[in-house]
Amino acid sequence: MSPNASSVAPKGIQQYIAARQGGPFQLINAPYPVPGPNEICIRNRAVGLNPLDWKNLHHGMMVDSWPEIFGIDTAGVVEVVGKNVQGFKAGDAVMSLAGHGGRAGAFQDVTTVPANYACRKPTAWTFEQAASVPICYLTAVASIIKGLGVPLPHLRELPNERIPNLDDLTSPMTPGATQPQVKPPLLTSVLVIGGSSGVGASAVQLLRDALPHLVIITTNSRAHNQKVTSLGATTCVDRNMKPDQIAKAVRDASPDGKGVDAMIDTVAGAMAGNKEIFGAFREDGPKLYSHVMTGEKLEVPEGVKAAMVFGRMAFQTDGGGAAMTKLVDLVESGRFKLPLEIEGVGKGLGVIGAGLEKLRGGVSGTKLVVSL
Repeated sequence: MSPNASSVAPKGIQQYIAARQGGPFQLINAPYPVPGPNEICIRNRAVGLNPLDWKNLHHGMMVDSWPEIFGIDTAGVVEVVGKNVQGFKAGDAVMSLAGHGGRAGAFQDVTTVPANYACRKPTAWTFEQAASVPICYLTAVASIIKGLGVPLPHLRELPNERIPNLDDLTSPMTPGATQPQVKPPLLTSVLVIGGSSGVGASAVQLLRDALPHLVIITTNSRAHNQKVTSLGATTCVDRNMKPDQIAKAVRDASPDGKGVDAMIDTVAGAMAGNKEIFGAFREDGPKLYSHVMTGEKLEVPEGVKAAMVFGRMAFQTDGGGAAMTKLVDLVESGRFKLPLEIEGVGKGLGVIGAGLEKLRGGVSGTKLVVSL
């Protein structure tokens, strides 16, 4: 065990494993994990439920073998730290991105992650609130920097930074997309598809912080308009309109009515399948299209510069190694608020399965969270 380990002798833990594709889940006993030199062990107090969790369960989207442990959002208390870890000690309240499976999954008593995946829990947030944020925030960071080439000021507040641009894109390209070759022009307008989702609401806030004069248009249900505009959106378009009507409404809301420079698509498989939305691009604009990885195959029109992004790509950006640490600064300065309302679905690992089925059935503007 690490010399920096907690003075409390580790005991065995319980894990909530998916025995095979489609389930069932099983609660099993397992040895307490031993962190690597740059890792921390977190006693989970709350875990967030995400679409990727049920997609993994039912479709094996990112599963190499079964059984497997899911869960990518957690908040809790540090119990053990690796020998090289700085900035964390046993007893610290933290929130963290969890990993994809094994001891890094969140659906267990103790999760082991690289230290830079975690940050101090903002004092004003409960564990449940904190567990709702990491993957949404990190995916939004990646979608803006990697997908649009827009630097985020809260990550540039570090010495010796190089401002990223579209030439730095390392994400897989969408079939039919054009590889960006030049630095992006100054953006004047962005459409966030799915503005009331966790990623969308996070992206709205980060864009507003980075580009105060940017016109930010979102698609979402009308019920969420007030929430999304309070986070920084300029205007909202009703997602329930027909696709061609949405495209027209976006163009009408854009500068000079000519269309938007860029799009962030947080619901890629659902919305972008209706290609009419690409008619909202400004004809002579850069046509930047950043979409989150959903497992759906997407094709975009010729001339659109597209990139697929996912949360951990945030750590690959300049300053991104401190993306989680810098999130706390954003929160405590009032520049980043909880992107979603929290709905508790019960307490204990055993309620996760029912929570995932509720999520699969559809929720809107809400993050489902399990307390532990």
